[in-house]
Amino acid sequence: MAIWNGKSFNRAIHNIENTQFRAKFESELPKIKGNMGIGCISDTEPQPLTVRSHLGQYTISTVGRINNLAQITEQAFAKHQNIHLLEINKGLINPTELVSVIIDQEDSFKDGLLKAQELIEGSCSILLLTPQGIYASRDRYGRTPLIIGKKKDSFCVSLESCAFANLGFKYDYELGPGEIVLLTAEGIERIAPPRDKMRICAFLWVYYGYPSSTYEGMNVEIMRNRNGAAMARNDNEDLDIVSGIPDSGVGHAIGYSNESRIPYGRPFIKYTPTWARSFMPQNQSIRNLVARMKLMPIPDLVSGKRLLFCDDSIVRGTQLRESVDLLYKCNAREVHIRSACPPIIHGCKYLNFSTSRSEMELAARNAIIELEGKEPESLDEYCDPANEKYTQMVKQISSKFSFSSLKFQNIHDMVEAIGIGSDKVCTYCWNGKG
Repeated sequence: MAIWNGKSFNRAIHNIENTQFRAKFESELPKIKGNMGIGCISDTEPQPLTVRSHLGQYTISTVGRINNLAQITEQAFAKHQNIHLLEINKGLINPTELVSVIIDQEDSFKDGLLKAQELIEGSCSILLLTPQGIYASRDRYGRTPLIIGKKKDSFCVSLESCAFANLGFKYDYELGPGEIVLLTAEGIERIAPPRDKMRICAFLWVYYGYPSSTYEGMNVEIMRNRNGAAMARNDNEDLDIVSGIPDSGVGHAIGYSNESRIPYGRPFIKYTPTWARSFMPQNQSIRNLVARMKLMPIPDLVSGKRLLFCDDSIVRGTQLRESVDLLYKCNAREVHIRSACPPIIHGCKYLNFSTSRSEMELAARNAIIELEGKEPESLDEYCDPANEKYTQMVKQISSKFSFSSLKFQNIHDMVEAIGIGSDKVCTYCWNGKG
């Protein structure tokens, strides 16, 4: 985080990979002075960064993905041969630093932020803390949200609206795609109007978003309940218990249970103090270990039961494979899996929420190659639930992971559960349409 104390910036950066945020920062809180600040939790680079340029002093924080980072870097060197960029790892530069370089080549913060929107392929939402106030710039197509909260004497801006209530803030305004505002003690000043086209990430509702957050007027938990209900209406299994793979599968499972009138139960309990999220580690053996250790079964709720589990998605399938094996060892009679979104065919090229070394790590892509014997020229048939190739892909995944049955939510019902219109939602990872 970075704080403006009236004379200079105080900045603190800590690794919270295995430690809660508050445990790392609590000792510093009494030393922090000032009434303006920004912060970010980043999986890829240390930020916020502090900058001094011809535009003045500021700190910058970004969320997104810059696919043409190398191209922008070369353009910057060609235009300004005397600039340099610090490498953070194996020749990679800090993308947040590159964004600051883009901004500093212009005559104002407004022009710099607009230039960043124009140049960046992918997405990039930006917060700039200056002595005059905080600039908030939502990425060009609104792939991630930026939401403003307000209380009597202050404003805040956040990607997650769930941060507001317990701090005394109330929802005030949500930036449109590409919109830029300046927050000051006096209020909100619009610097650049919203653009016409929005493609917000649908995965925010399906998985990444916190249940108490709301984006574009649709709460995450409500969407998941609606989505699970839609899955239940398209299903007809004889079951004893419906459950959710914790945590993000739970909302979908509750919706499924309420709609189907099949009891909701918790045959698994998630052990959170030690084990992190299973999709994050790059090493497959570590992912397998995390997936196996973090969910603890309750044998009395498993033995002899026909179980259905809702999961937010099937990415690599690491957690589900381990979980299903554990359930069968506890004498489960049947284990049915329902994915709250369609098969993930494409790796995301717009956000860095989940990164894989290769698209071939995706369970669906693996299944396609196993069926075809090679990578097909087109994946369109595997994105269409009415196509026989789609059916064969789902069967291949189900058989490989030893599921009693497997069904994926269809894209129409998923988007309808979000409820903001298909033209505003990015579905690239499921059908290649960004």
